[in-house]
Amino acid sequence: MSGFDKHWLDLREAADHTARDGDLRKRVVDHVTRAGEGALVVDLGAGTGSTFRALSPEALHWRWRLVDNDPKLLAEARNRHDDAARIEYIEAHLDDISAEVFSDATLVMASALFDLVSESFLARLIAQLSQTEAGLYAALNYDGVCRWDDVHPMDEEVVAAFNSHQRRDKGFGPSLGPSAAPVLSSLLEDQGFQVTMAASPWRLDPTHAALQRQFISGMATAVMETELLGKEEIDDWCAARLVRLESSGGYVGHWDVFALR
Repeated sequence: MSGFDKHWLDLREAADHTARDGDLRKRVVDHVTRAGEGALVVDLGAGTGSTFRALSPEALHWRWRLVDNDPKLLAEARNRHDDAARIEYIEAHLDDISAEVFSDATLVMASALFDLVSESFLARLIAQLSQTEAGLYAALNYDGVCRWDDVHPMDEEVVAAFNSHQRRDKGFGPSLGPSAAPVLSSLLEDQGFQVTMAASPWRLDPTHAALQRQFISGMATAVMETELLGKEEIDDWCAARLVRLESSGGYVGHWDVFALR
């Protein structure tokens, strides 16, 4: 499951890669490298393979199992990395993954995913992982913080409504939304994992104008669906934010989580 189109995933990729906490990334790389040549990592909701690219060039020495329910995105991943013989592609819904998917894995990964799932989904996943030797690296979990360099009077209300929308069912039960990282950390610790969290925010500036445009427009659409704010208010806020793209930046909070048995 990624649930997003290729255009959006491509737009956000550079910001995602820059946002990942560098120290935690190094720990992840060191952990997999210590497992030896041919160590296997499983990427859930892999999309077009952004996590593979984020961890390259080190990732080129590992075996990868990319899992997604969207055959078009997996085909795109295969097209981009057809020369990487160590990648296998598995089409499967994440809510119905067999234990074999995790067999022999050194590490299970997910990026920008766990804020879209429910606590019960995470509990089932972690229970599965606890039956293996695999650790977990979950990057870019949205934490509910959005702010811009130039404040608009409606910012707080819009973000609050957006965060409410983020808790709606995205196909896995009520989504964790901004509470994903702390809930994930708590569930992992309950199963005996040692957990490290690190902030990984987007820090956007005018060079990210295309990403900001898509993000702000998507936020306005989501807020409209909540009916917590009026259409005119949302339209005015969106128009004001879009006008400032070339001269303003912003901050969107995320957390990275790394857990080992």
